[in-house]
Amino acid sequence: MSGIVVVGAGQAGAALVAKLRMLGHAGPITLIGDEPVPPYQRPPLSKKYLLGEMPVERLFLRPVSFYDEHEIALRLNRPATRIDTAARKVWLGDEALGYDQLALTTGAEPRRLPAAIGGNLAGVHVVRRLADIDAMSPEFIAGRRVLIVGGGYIGLEAAAVARQRGLDVTLIEAAPRILQRVAATETADAVRALHAGHGVRILEGCGLERLDGSDGRVSTAMLSNGQEIAVDFAVVGIGVNPSIGLAQQAGLAIDNGIATDALGRSSDPHVWAAGDCTSFPWAGDRIRLESVQNAIDQAEAVAANMLGADTPYVPLPWFWSDQFDLKLQIAGLNTGYDRVVIRQTEGARSHWYYAGTRFLAVDALNDARAFMLGKRLLEAGRSPDPALVADPGCDLKSLLR
Repeated sequence: MSGIVVVGAGQAGAALVAKLRMLGHAGPITLIGDEPVPPYQRPPLSKKYLLGEMPVERLFLRPVSFYDEHEIALRLNRPATRIDTAARKVWLGDEALGYDQLALTTGAEPRRLPAAIGGNLAGVHVVRRLADIDAMSPEFIAGRRVLIVGGGYIGLEAAAVARQRGLDVTLIEAAPRILQRVAATETADAVRALHAGHGVRILEGCGLERLDGSDGRVSTAMLSNGQEIAVDFAVVGIGVNPSIGLAQQAGLAIDNGIATDALGRSSDPHVWAAGDCTSFPWAGDRIRLESVQNAIDQAEAVAANMLGADTPYVPLPWFWSDQFDLKLQIAGLNTGYDRVVIRQTEGARSHWYYAGTRFLAVDALNDARAFMLGKRLLEAGRSPDPALVADPGCDLKSLLR
């Protein structure tokens, strides 16, 4: 028996193989990763790990012994190069592995600046993998000048770490404001004020024309507003693209990622997918969620369905971002909102998104209580009265009764 092969040793891949064993699958399982280290957490990479507050071993999701103990063959530093769906084989260079079922948990890759505008210069970094952080970490020396390209969560987190390390930080965002795609103006205003208070220079509505340098290393940036600034290095946080190369080569359906049905099955009945690489049906649409929690939940749902559960995956999205002393926690998806209700209590603030009277999502800024109760309301399908939400005297817990 060929067993189950999982390609992609990130958060989703690790969750999937562990769930298979937890559900009692006794057949062979192989987890293939293209990095030389076992599956690890990504969120701390751009925060505690970059700050030097977390050793690499603490990043690992499970010790290597876990995979041995559960008879999961861990194939590290071995990129999968081709899938033959007719023969049910995955190729690792010139080695072929047969499979009964295959799961793709290949994640996503950071968008990079084009080489034509200096994206291939030394000192231009992206944030995604352990190797990316190890490459940029020596750059974070107090007094140096860093340009952050992109005002999404990754760019803002990198900016916060750089300021905490004593660097001179300029962040540019080509859109009219930071967090434009993912958060309301109210949340962006609070985050902008936080960064300004810590000395981050934020330029909105300002793109990058090009990076220039001498001897192959970046030294200046020409901005779309006509400014030319000196930089010692740059961090690029302009989003990610789903890693679909293998799936495309195998002829699987692609739609903003590897297209799956509600169970997680691709257009080939023996191939499944989960995590950042995957798009799936939700609320009459097709979405792709880039989050740790979705990677885990979807992977575990796919594992169960690979074993015959036949249960559609219904996401309950939540996210978080740590910047300076701000813990921003987000529950739900704000797509389609037309109103934001602000709840302000002593030392805490939250922004509640509505479409008409329907509650969609909440951004909680140092307000764990609002986050937890908002999440519970969403899980219960409840839409609290906006007037009660805005009333600081109202106990949010009462809205669950």
